Amino acid sequence: MKEYSAKDIRNFALVGHGGSGKTMLAEAMLSRAGLINRIGSIESGNTVSDYHHDEHERQISIHSSPLHLEWENTKFNLIDTPGYLDFIGETISSLAVVDAAAVVIHAANGVEVGTEQVWNYANNYELTKVLVVNGLDREHSKFDEILAQAKNHFGSNVFPMQLPLNAGPGFNQIIDVLRNELITYETDGSGNYKEEPLPDDLKERVNSLHQELIEYVAESDDSLLEKFFDQGSLSEEEMRDGLHSAIQKEVFIPLFCTAATQKIGTARLMDFISKYGSSPVDRGSIKAKDANSDEEVEVNLDGSEPVIHVFKTISEAHVGELSFFRVYSGSVSTGSDLYNSERENSERFGQMFLMNGKERTSVSKLSAGDIGAVVKLKDTHTGNTLSDPSNKVKLSSVKLPNSNIHLGIKSKTKGDEEKIATGLSTLHEEDSTFIYNVDPELHQTVLSGQGELHLQVSIDRLKRKFNVDVETFKPRIPYRETIRANGSAKYRHKKQSGGAGQFAEVWMKIESKPRGEGVEFAQSLVGQNVDRVFVPSVEKGVNAACVEGVLAGYRVVDLKVDFYDGKQHPVDSKDIAFQMAGKHAFREAFMAAQPCLLEPVLNIEIKVPEEFMGDVMGDISSRRGKIIGMDSEGTFQRIKAQAPQSEMYQYSTTLRSLTGGRGIHSETFSHYEEVPRDMENKVVDEAKAAKVEAE
Repeated sequence: MKEYSAKDIRNFALVGHGGSGKTMLAEAMLSRAGLINRIGSIESGNTVSDYHHDEHERQISIHSSPLHLEWENTKFNLIDTPGYLDFIGETISSLAVVDAAAVVIHAANGVEVGTEQVWNYANNYELTKVLVVNGLDREHSKFDEILAQAKNHFGSNVFPMQLPLNAGPGFNQIIDVLRNELITYETDGSGNYKEEPLPDDLKERVNSLHQELIEYVAESDDSLLEKFFDQGSLSEEEMRDGLHSAIQKEVFIPLFCTAATQKIGTARLMDFISKYGSSPVDRGSIKAKDANSDEEVEVNLDGSEPVIHVFKTISEAHVGELSFFRVYSGSVSTGSDLYNSERENSERFGQMFLMNGKERTSVSKLSAGDIGAVVKLKDTHTGNTLSDPSNKVKLSSVKLPNSNIHLGIKSKTKGDEEKIATGLSTLHEEDSTFIYNVDPELHQTVLSGQGELHLQVSIDRLKRKFNVDVETFKPRIPYRETIRANGSAKYRHKKQSGGAGQFAEVWMKIESKPRGEGVEFAQSLVGQNVDRVFVPSVEKGVNAACVEGVLAGYRVVDLKVDFYDGKQHPVDSKDIAFQMAGKHAFREAFMAAQPCLLEPVLNIEIKVPEEFMGDVMGDISSRRGKIIGMDSEGTFQRIKAQAPQSEMYQYSTTLRSLTGGRGIHSETFSHYEEVPRDMENKVVDEAKAAKVEAE
């Protein structure tokens, strides 16, 4: 492939709700560009971009897949992204490195939850957008309704560049508003077509749309607006010159018609992207930080020193380990030495490739604006910036949504723990929204992800790639234990059974402290009953009891311990004896001081369409939750609430079913508060039963 300058590159992501036909649209584009002989199918598992084992198994896109092709003297770098919200991290990371988004809408289902989500993410990155209504050859296609929906959701400036004439089975005719013509496609799936003048009965409607388009274009440029007012219209040439600018300013949002499996409408969409779409030049500089001073700097497309951003890492048997990147400035060649400002190390670039699914084409150099892959770098991770050692900069990292669904895993086979640890680390490296936490306090490994399917796919990959079998469980909640009143105890530890004896007596008082203040150990010994050398021993015993828990095996918090007296033996008193006495004195004092359990409470933010507010708020109340506040955000409501962590297991699944998949939420830890008495008894009984079972 020849080297392209930045103005001739088109970087865009195909985004949309699951099942809207993004992967098939990518197939149709690759086919029209002559890169594949025939279009694959999802059912047969032979599409270019869905090449992973888990994608074949589930027949959905799970990974974003960078593709490239040449069209009308431009180079397309397109990224086919997953539509299921469980894999939204892949989509967000892809949107962060492109210049435009092609938002695909299912011709029968219309605007769905995922459509709204990706639209909002594209807005966050200030990307230009085109809408593509795909699958117009399906039964129950409803173009006019979708156009109205799109205007309602995304703004009245959504404009149909095309109209389908005979949507539904047998669909093969499109009216082109830009060119005022009728396009008829052959029905053999070749994508070939002929152009004809418009039939008389359509002229009036199309002329009126054409005039509306001219007005949008005039609006984008003052000199064109002046001409428009003077002449009442614009020449075709003036209009075409103004189209690019109008799209950049989002004066209007172009909408196209396709039936990707038949290659209908694909070439016209590609023509439009090639002629008028965003190029890297349109976003010629981006903000970054100087790695040394942390001051804001600009990275310019025409800069001479290389700056690249790694947006994805994969490790697949048939592709190997690869880092995907975009060049934001300068150029990068095989053998280049670059500096990783996050990891503070140097990296040498190995072999570089352009990717089409698992097919890779070797390249020796990539310039500013381009996207490629390099054989896995030794210590560079997703989200890292690499730059010239003389110009150390950091690009801002992609903000990914919190992972709000949690699942515990444990090995089925003893000795697999190390393999599991390596596997989890590799999976997190490839997907930053997959998080694992090894909790030493509760002796559990907890996985967190975007949804049940996300976690299931991750566990399947762990089994397949690392040959380990795990079982899953509901994670234990990190309760805490504390006291409501004061307590005291006197405990004597005495052991005389052959050999050296042990003796220690500890007198102890405890009192509660405000929430969040931890455990304070003090001594107020007077006289010579206990040698001060044993104070650290008693403290060790107390600390051991606090870690092990007294009531139900959870860590003790928020109290003050006073070791105020005791007794010792001139021969048998030693460190271990005072540790044991300290531990047991504490346990007795604790149980005498009205012990209670504390539970973690989460801050929850829920974003839902207005019509689901009542159901969602009722559900939160049923989880012992409290509504803290509400805000409007467009057609959505943002609910702020607090609820105990123990009530929020798999909440994201419930929220999706309550809202038809349209609700999203985030959770963060807030504070600890007392567990209601009936719940406390249940937790204590469960803990005792678990202890007996473990023994």
